[in-house]
Amino acid sequence: MPNQNPEQIARDNIDRQLIACGWIIQSKSKINLNAGIGVAVREYSTEVGPADYVLFVDGKPVGIIEAKREEEGHKMTVHEDQAEDYATAKLKYLNNEKLPFVYLSTGEVTTLTDFRDPKPRGRNVFTFNRPETLRNWLKKTKSVRAALQDLDNLPEDGLRDCQINAITNLEKSFKQNKPRALIQMATGSGKTFTAITSVYGLLKLKDDNNNNVVRRILFLVDTKNLGEQAEQEFMSYLPNDDNRKFTELYGVHRLKSKHIPDDNHVYISTIQRLYAVLKGQDLDESAEEENPNEKWQPKEVPPVEYNEKLPIEFFDFIVIDECHRSIYNLWMQVLDYFDAFQVGLTATPDARTIAYFKQNMVSEYSHEMAVADGVNVGYDVYLIDTKITQQGATLWKGEYVEHRERLSRKKRLELQDEDENYSAQQLDKDIVNPNQIRLVIRTFKEHLPQMFPDRYDKDGNFEVPKTLIFAKTDSHADDIIQIVREEFNEENRFCKKVTYKANEDPKSVLAQFRNDYHPRIAVTVDMIATGTDVKPLECLLFMRDVKSRNYFEQMKGRGTRVINFDDLKKVSPCAKVTKDHFVIVDAIGVTKSLKTDSRPLEKKPGVPLKDLLGAVTVGARDEDLFTSLANRLTRLDKQITEKEKKQFEEKSGGISLSTVVKDLLNAYNPDTVEAIEQKVREEKRGEAPVVIDAEINQRLELLRNQAAKVFTGELNEYIENVRKAHEQKIDLLNPDELVNVGWDKDNKDKANETVTAFKEWIESHKDEIVALQIFYGQPYRRRELTFTMIKDLVDKIIQEKPTLAPMSVWRAYEQLENVSGQPKNEMVALVSLIRKVAGIDATLTPYDKTVDRNFQQWILKKNAGQHNRFSKEQMDWLYMLKEQIATSVHIEADDLDYTPFDAKGGRGKMWQLFGDEMETIINELNEALAA
Repeated sequence: MPNQNPEQIARDNIDRQLIACGWIIQSKSKINLNAGIGVAVREYSTEVGPADYVLFVDGKPVGIIEAKREEEGHKMTVHEDQAEDYATAKLKYLNNEKLPFVYLSTGEVTTLTDFRDPKPRGRNVFTFNRPETLRNWLKKTKSVRAALQDLDNLPEDGLRDCQINAITNLEKSFKQNKPRALIQMATGSGKTFTAITSVYGLLKLKDDNNNNVVRRILFLVDTKNLGEQAEQEFMSYLPNDDNRKFTELYGVHRLKSKHIPDDNHVYISTIQRLYAVLKGQDLDESAEEENPNEKWQPKEVPPVEYNEKLPIEFFDFIVIDECHRSIYNLWMQVLDYFDAFQVGLTATPDARTIAYFKQNMVSEYSHEMAVADGVNVGYDVYLIDTKITQQGATLWKGEYVEHRERLSRKKRLELQDEDENYSAQQLDKDIVNPNQIRLVIRTFKEHLPQMFPDRYDKDGNFEVPKTLIFAKTDSHADDIIQIVREEFNEENRFCKKVTYKANEDPKSVLAQFRNDYHPRIAVTVDMIATGTDVKPLECLLFMRDVKSRNYFEQMKGRGTRVINFDDLKKVSPCAKVTKDHFVIVDAIGVTKSLKTDSRPLEKKPGVPLKDLLGAVTVGARDEDLFTSLANRLTRLDKQITEKEKKQFEEKSGGISLSTVVKDLLNAYNPDTVEAIEQKVREEKRGEAPVVIDAEINQRLELLRNQAAKVFTGELNEYIENVRKAHEQKIDLLNPDELVNVGWDKDNKDKANETVTAFKEWIESHKDEIVALQIFYGQPYRRRELTFTMIKDLVDKIIQEKPTLAPMSVWRAYEQLENVSGQPKNEMVALVSLIRKVAGIDATLTPYDKTVDRNFQQWILKKNAGQHNRFSKEQMDWLYMLKEQIATSVHIEADDLDYTPFDAKGGRGKMWQLFGDEMETIINELNEALAA
């Protein structure tokens, strides 16, 4: 007879879970400890009474299970002492030590206390551990939590202060047995490198017999792109205490299918793939291309199920990249399933993220701190406002309006039969106004030299800095690319699209954008909005708005990466100084629009079809989802042509659209569900209710999986494209007008702060630094300045105050007052700035221009009373000396043995030309040109 009372129902559930986890269940009267590795004996006698279950591994007792009815789930802690008493007691016939593994379970809620831990504390677990796992744990002299107490002596070579701080605090958190920890580090400050360094330290932990304690670590991402990047970083990671790469020491495996090998140390996976594995489903790779949390979120979350190939203890630690995005709702179950420490990585946590990680933020390293430390670069905002961008326009009745098919781009003209106002929000979706796109791009091109005034080559040609344009849709991106190429009068390779739907391999375009001269401009919809490194990127042009604060911060983060000068010159050879800032060009109002914390979508009729399709593909099986999708596809069936229906069948494996709809509706049809239930009850008559219910659920899940199986990335893309409105209207009638262009006024406030901070720094150091003493001393002393003095001063400023790097201060002055010209390098900039601050120059002027002016005056003075005192050859040498002082501040006789003088005969040639006057001329030029 089936067990009906609450205690027995709980035990039925516990039995089912134990069997799934590989245990053999026996009654105390029929014990056979050789029946398998793990045997769970019911009601085994102890000196304090019978224990509900005693767990034996390889014939030896290792733990107990104290069973409670489901209603006791809210007060499990009350029963902890009772459970521990059983574990401490002597078992009948045995002289055992205290059993280390103590479970409390209602069959729905289970806790585990491991008494090998330093401070044993019960923790919730999804189910029981496998007997093989307990056997392996007992072979080691320390539990993971005990071994964590040995974390110490982090090798700090090659680590930034913010990384040392994050890892040190994370290790403290581990030692205190805190199950979740959050690392907040600004984009570009090395979150992944920090995580890998921590992972490396954990994998090195040993017990007293030199056995590895930590077996496997999961690195969890939410897009395939991030997973591939993480894999590359693990492969290139070189520990600072070993000359072998990480992957030579430990196995790293990125999951690409349901198969999960058990012999690696680090596993990289998307959360979508792990969810599919735990649901026993296949996953199309296209489902891993976008962040799943921005898609459909079901009202009721279908639970994950135990997978014997992926038991709850498979991972000891889980590192969650971009954890502010995809660990909630449906996906949270993946994390709840595993009995593992969780470490979140994010640059932009919101309140929800902080709450999930139990307010245990072990590292707070903001973008502002990263800029101050020189780890990131800051940004300035340049505005382009146009009338149609802000207000939209009107298509007038009686005008012929061009209609364009979205996919084929086929065009036709149609007479507008009524006035049609379109809003700014409709732009580039329902209505395209090429004039608006063209005006933005043309204005951007014309003002780029104002944003990057130093980017001219020796022939006076302007080099466009690496620029990323954010577009609204793929169609919008295509329009932008065509117009960019036209307006810049450039070839195809100058501007490329980088999205998942680009015809070229997006990775190869991305690699070209990162490493090669072309493309100069890349256009993206989503692919490199987040989590992708393009260090030479210096300009972001926003032609789409973003409402999510987190998403906007991530998009801005693409520009913050630092890059050394030599690497920047490889892709942008006209750059005169290292990247010390980037520019946001706001052509849509993104820097002004109201931002909110990102929230998952709620179920409503307005959820895009694309998201419904994506949700089914990654394993969501909610009734509302199936119903909504069936209704949308029914409408689609009425709209598309016979030819399009045949194309659907080709991509669906021969299943018609109407059959797909029927299967979706049938999956939750009450009659179908009832028929399955009746059939199972007849087949399983006399079995426990829990067994019957499990079989019913399994068959219903199979039915729903079959209905959903048809939805693959290829079919979804076809449905998404075919169901779009076939046409857009092209507004060629309304020209756009420029409303405003220029630096954002907020930049002036920042510029004022920078200039003031620079003046204060110079003032506070003018008595202790020799170079500054000279500037503030008598004019004749300036001839004492040397290249080394100025170089050391540049290095000191950048080291102490990266935000006061000379070129940053120069740009700040440009925002506040008239500045004549551009300095040739950081040293020239610094000399010019100090002359301005010290009151030597009234206007900020590049030092080389000051040297030119002073040189002309010196020559005039020398020529006074005698026409052309110097010969042409002597003048050529004087010009070389002048150029040396302009770029290196000072010249000495020893410099004549080096470039460019050595090619002209060096010191000997100058002596030949000037004789005894050589030393005098060098001294005079050092003094006169620095005046």
